Amino acid sequence: MLEIPCPWCGPRNESEFVCAGEADRKRPSDPEAETEEAWADYLFNSTNPKGVVREWWWHVSGCTRWFQIDRDTVTHEITPVEESSK
Repeated sequence: MLEIPCPWCGPRNESEFVCAGEADRKRPSDPEAETEEAWADYLFNSTNPKGVVREWWWHVSGCTRWFQIDRDTVTHEITPVEESSK
């Protein structure tokens, strides 16, 4: 299990959180103008890079706040957390 450092509650077990994916992903500004293939690609495929990725996490079983972390997808090392709102 990962230990996620919540900025408000401190370190907690991963089971208290929901990962919402890559923070740098941008929703298309005009979804109606997208092709079905492009929209499906946005909805179902992530880049899944090897290395450090900025991610959104929701502390669903704690303070219920959203925040971002940088997590290495190879080692799962978590680096500085920043306060954010989603």
